[in-house]
Amino acid sequence: MTYRDPAVAAAALRAAARVDLGAISSNVARVKEIVGPAEVMAVVKAEGYGHGLVQSALAAVEGGATWLGVAFLEEAVALRAAGIGVRILCWLGTPGEPVAEAVTADIDVSASAPWAIAEIANAALEVGRVARVHLKVDTGLSRGGAVMGDWPELVQAAAKARAEGYVEIVGLWSHLVHGSNPAHPTTALQIGAFNDALSYAASVGVTPQIRHFANSGGLLLVPGTRFDLVRAGLATYGLSPVPDQRDSASFGLRPAMTLTARLALTKKVPAGTGVSYSHRYVTPVPTMLGLVPLGYADGVPRTATNNAEVLVRGRSSTVRRTISGTVCMDQFVVDLGPGDDDFAAGDDVVLFGPGDRGEPTAQDWADACDTISYEIVTRIGVRVPRVYEGA
Repeated sequence: MTYRDPAVAAAALRAAARVDLGAISSNVARVKEIVGPAEVMAVVKAEGYGHGLVQSALAAVEGGATWLGVAFLEEAVALRAAGIGVRILCWLGTPGEPVAEAVTADIDVSASAPWAIAEIANAALEVGRVARVHLKVDTGLSRGGAVMGDWPELVQAAAKARAEGYVEIVGLWSHLVHGSNPAHPTTALQIGAFNDALSYAASVGVTPQIRHFANSGGLLLVPGTRFDLVRAGLATYGLSPVPDQRDSASFGLRPAMTLTARLALTKKVPAGTGVSYSHRYVTPVPTMLGLVPLGYADGVPRTATNNAEVLVRGRSSTVRRTISGTVCMDQFVVDLGPGDDDFAAGDDVVLFGPGDRGEPTAQDWADACDTISYEIVTRIGVRVPRVYEGA
């Protein structure tokens, strides 16, 4: 469910993830300033890191992205079906996937092994079009890509398919281990390995149009990884990938998502009241409790129990309070404190946002839950409507 009118969301919804599309566009424009002549790929996989696949893609293109990146073929096809015409790369597949659909839709695909080249070539033959391929080398992450010992076989297989007229070798690429830590020795080793992979490819006549290596951390802090194209993932959504520079504003970025809810119930309870499952929180004094209708089924981590804070706006005061007791599937409780009846059902609750109005940030939640901000925003579930603003 998507609500484009924020007034409707404010009046009718118990919770919403408000997405500032203008922030996404501005973040991409800022990345372009940082990386200079390199092109920008906005990574919109996983529903745009929870912000919305198509909406985030359109905002990123508005900001100057000339490429979009996704993990899976169905994500790329959805972007094409929405009428988005910029270059799209999808990079994660298993044997037997409908690669012909990607070739028909003019979607770039990645290959990490000769079997993938064979399937891509067969798909190109099937639909009568040349497939656009990026070859991935594993320079140390030990995830996708061909290890250095297997790289020659992959490059040669692609060169053979190119000679037969089935593929165009568009890009050579890899992925950083410590992109946010330019001083880590692994980063220099990876850059060296990537350059070696490029040199081998050139020695057998494979010179790509695009070389890409940098993720958000790399594009911000490791200029030597920018090459011809950078892949802006977390930075597109205004969050910092750098552990010791958690305030994304230091990079000129603004968080795009604000997660809100409305109190479903308030009630006064005496001191010593156990709250939620297992009574992991007990009220120290007579107080008022507020019920927030979001839970782990909506992406609120259970580890937020007694850890993460929210901002509650009452009639005459605004307070930050820590989640009180176990986070449940659909709800959690906040101890609003003793005092008058300032808070009531329907009052606004902000779980996280940009932080400039006193609310916690996604990074604050990540710190409280011992995770990363990527997980905080991407796990917000389908029961939470996205409200798009700032377009």
